[in-house]
Amino acid sequence: MMQQAYDVLKNTFGYDQFRAPQDQIIQALLNNEDAFVLMPTGGGKSLCYQIPALVRNGIGIVISPLIALMQDQVDALTQAGIRAACVNSSMPNSHNAQVEQQALQGQLDIIYLAPERLTLARTLDWLHRCQLSLFAIDEAHCVSQWGHDFRSDYLQLSLLQQSFPTIPRIALTATADNKTREEIIFRLGLQNAKIFVSGFDRPNIQYRITLKNNPKAQLLNFIQTEHPNQAGVVYCLSRKKVESTAQWLATQGINALPYHAGLDKNVRQQNQQRFLREESIVMVATIAFGMGIDKPDVRFVAHLDLPKSIEAYYQETGRAGRDGQAANAWMAYGLEDVIKLKQMMAGSDGDEQFKRIEQQKLSSMLGLAELTDCRRRLLIQYFGDDLSNHYPDPKHCGNCDNCITPVKTWDATEAARKALSCVFRTDQRFGTVHVINVLRGKLTEKIKQFNHQNVSTFGIGSDLSEGQWRSLFRQLVAHGYLKVNYDYGQLSLDESSRGLLKGSDQLTLRLDTFDKHKASNSQKVKQQDTEIQPQEQGLWQALRDCRTLLAREQGIAPFMIFHDSTLRSMLALKPKNLDEFSTLSGVGQMKLERYGSAFVKAVQDFNPS
Repeated sequence: MMQQAYDVLKNTFGYDQFRAPQDQIIQALLNNEDAFVLMPTGGGKSLCYQIPALVRNGIGIVISPLIALMQDQVDALTQAGIRAACVNSSMPNSHNAQVEQQALQGQLDIIYLAPERLTLARTLDWLHRCQLSLFAIDEAHCVSQWGHDFRSDYLQLSLLQQSFPTIPRIALTATADNKTREEIIFRLGLQNAKIFVSGFDRPNIQYRITLKNNPKAQLLNFIQTEHPNQAGVVYCLSRKKVESTAQWLATQGINALPYHAGLDKNVRQQNQQRFLREESIVMVATIAFGMGIDKPDVRFVAHLDLPKSIEAYYQETGRAGRDGQAANAWMAYGLEDVIKLKQMMAGSDGDEQFKRIEQQKLSSMLGLAELTDCRRRLLIQYFGDDLSNHYPDPKHCGNCDNCITPVKTWDATEAARKALSCVFRTDQRFGTVHVINVLRGKLTEKIKQFNHQNVSTFGIGSDLSEGQWRSLFRQLVAHGYLKVNYDYGQLSLDESSRGLLKGSDQLTLRLDTFDKHKASNSQKVKQQDTEIQPQEQGLWQALRDCRTLLAREQGIAPFMIFHDSTLRSMLALKPKNLDEFSTLSGVGQMKLERYGSAFVKAVQDFNPS
């Protein structure tokens, strides 16, 4: 059966080799074994269940929470000649009835189902009457209450083990720490499944976190300087900020659209379709956007607010560079992010255990933001991977901001003592701005009102600028020396500050700079990997135009025809006939027949021999 899998890989999908461990996962399912797969975004998870579903007898059932994207996933499979369909509440009853009838007659290879539909007695009865090849539970982290994207309907999926004990199951996710993995395996009854954990490194993504200093202007500079006319995603924490940022970027000439759960459903769907089907849309979104988006040529993901956890950050940044070409993960970060997220967590409806775990996850994310050495090293270590598995130097990746431009540090012990003492002397009742004004000796009306010009710490910090003090307070909060009242933002001392105040502890912090952020030459060199040579630009555009025209005729996204990587192969080979075209990576039999002649003609028209 494994030879059949290789035949499908080549003839249907147009690839010669599997990426490890795809072949092992497929072999397990072909052997009727269950599997749990943890593989980074862009690592090729879909093939792990699509190919066994085509090789085994029967229909592969894919459980997915992504109703809005199911039809796009079906369209992409159909392009490769796979008989695919979806059944969900957004489809007309007549459509769903037709799909059910086709399944009973064995006329489909893969069906996408939403988890809430799977649990209906009528659906289960229908599935029992179908010949099934496997169940694939996509986005399996949604079953974990400790994960970053919990869906209550996923808790019911344990019924597959009881109702269909002979049908192999595969659960797949891109982001799960050890606790989340254990919960997925427990809740889905996969204790006897084969476990596959791929390396978490995404070497083509450059990770950069910069200090907030007029973040909208910083974002605009980043896009205009490094990613003009390229697709990207900008994440914001609130719906209001999404809309204001998208509107502002649009006034600056950026093709930006908003996306959040509060938008009208039709507007949301239209914006999502434009992002998928047009070449250079920047989507400004809350975390409601992105899961399941398979657009391969997203060149950057930017964050204007700190994510709640490393899992969320990794999944969101992983939407960039799925095609393996160079991409950026850029974030602007400041003290207000820490305060805002801690306020949200303190006000959540979860129990104390849930809140404690959420705080631990936030602390890990803060650790990544405040890090002074390699960010990639901490990021992949969080998921149980190790930098030494991927790079010659086990401490430096060479493609994050801290590796490209080593961070300067300073002995902040004395300044921290002044800051902590000032918080104490002002009765732990005031926010950052007021405490900094006291330290710098600014005689504001508020300082006069509370007679804080008479406290011993008034004016003892005049040697540092307001920006330097804000940097210090941000790091004191992030490292846990200071607590923040989540209603009014007052600072108070944590027990851990005692050692600093007594003089027994020392503190070294990152030395922030406050110049306007500009990409260094080394960063720009990294991004040139995605560029086409000037003499090839004409043909490159002709190939993209050909792809766009074919996609528009069918109402699908251009990447569903061919990924950019396949177009690059065309650019290099310049195929003169269908035989040469068939050798390109990503060209299966169906796409060869449908599109080969059009692209060969585009090459010949541009380069007549």
